[in-house]
Amino acid sequence: MISDSAVLDPRTAQHATNTESFHEVYGLMELLRLADGLPDEYRPDFYKVLDRLTECFERRQRMLGYLQDSLNQMSLDLKYLIFDLEATRRERDECRYLLEMNDRG
Repeated sequence: MISDSAVLDPRTAQHATNTESFHEVYGLMELLRLADGLPDEYRPDFYKVLDRLTECFERRQRMLGYLQDSLNQMSLDLKYLIFDLEATRRERDECRYLLEMNDRG
């Protein structure tokens, strides 16, 4: 089932922090109440489907989290690369200037 880690609901942009709020956000609490009215032979299948739905949601949220982490890391790496490029250009320009001064003088 849903872990205690924060889960983002894309439709409402609200965080769900546990199984209960996940079910409330998606209206699954009502489905669970309706399931209590199902004949006993149908309940296990219903709960299996609900568990698969919950697992798919968790998996999707984990993948989105991994993707967000990767994008954040890539953004940081890009900032470092830009910083290094600018520093290298400054060093190049300084070396050029020193060489020109050396040639003139």
